[in-house]
Amino acid sequence: MANHKSALKRARQTVKRTERNRFYKTRIKNITRAINEAVEANDVEKATTALKLANKNFHAYVSKGILKKNTAARKVSRLTRLVNKMVSEAA
Repeated sequence: MANHKSALKRARQTVKRTERNRFYKTRIKNITRAINEAVEANDVEKATTALKLANKNFHAYVSKGILKKNTAARKVSRLTRLVNKMVSEAA
């Protein structure tokens, strides 16, 4: 265990950051899973609303420093392609 005052503080900060990162990582997975399930169920309305939520949240996470800009753009782009493919096949 840490012996110095600064090392104890770093340990406390690490615990808080780990907990926060786990929350956001789980949130990202759940949003992605919601879109994938809607696409598998061929539910256009649910998929498009989930995609809007994903776009909003992922870019909010960029401004908070949780995700990098290109990572968020890549994830949203892939999900958008998935939803658009489903919509075009349904039409």
